[in-house]
Amino acid sequence: MVQKPAIRKVGLARALSKLGHCSRSQGFTLIHDGRVRLNDRIIRDAEFPVNLWKDRIDVDGERLVQTEKIYLMLNKPHGIVTTASDEKGRETVYSLLPKDLPFLSPVGRLDKASEGVLLLTNDSEWAALITDPITHLDKTYHVQVGDIASEEMLDKMRKGIKVKDGETLRMKRVREIRRGGRNSWLEVILDEGKNRQIRRMLDALNVKVLRLVRVAIGPFELGDLAKGDSRILTTEEKKALDGAMLQRKEPLDP
Repeated sequence: MVQKPAIRKVGLARALSKLGHCSRSQGFTLIHDGRVRLNDRIIRDAEFPVNLWKDRIDVDGERLVQTEKIYLMLNKPHGIVTTASDEKGRETVYSLLPKDLPFLSPVGRLDKASEGVLLLTNDSEWAALITDPITHLDKTYHVQVGDIASEEMLDKMRKGIKVKDGETLRMKRVREIRRGGRNSWLEVILDEGKNRQIRRMLDALNVKVLRLVRVAIGPFELGDLAKGDSRILTTEEKKALDGAMLQRKEPLDP
């Protein structure tokens, strides 16, 4: 007898996010406030298991349905935070997005002071693959530092640097791409992103970061998109990213 595959369920708050209604944290609030019904019952447990293909979810009396998968790129400016809402009242990336889109989650993060390529999507499984260390998808950054880069400094960055918390961090590749009278621009490639990795490494070397711009994720490049602007990825760009992840995963498969 052939067994049916197990149905994968998700928590109710996560279901609201996957359906493109709101962020997971916003979902917790909606559920706690009794504004969410699951199969005509008010549910106040944010982790209550939901089958997205069978269960009916209503928020404030409006039924939620599966939305089209959207893959969007934003050129994040300096000074904008990568959150749905900010307790300090700072401007978020969502203020820059078109108003007619469903809720999109950031694929990874860029800190407030960093700029460049930020992907957003309502496809949570695809987002998890992009950020999963197992894919080792290259992220390319251009970093302006407040010193003239020496070969000794670059070599230390390649070999690994022990940062303040005792962790040793490494860059996959780093090279100087241009220099001025008092500073240099570096091209840095990471194949797994740890929290503020580039800034922490340079801080350990007493090197000041003047600008940090993510210019590519895998084969997908920032191009000439203006700061603060966004656009939907083309079918070819999405396929290229998928192909890059597949290529990186294959050697790790049994």
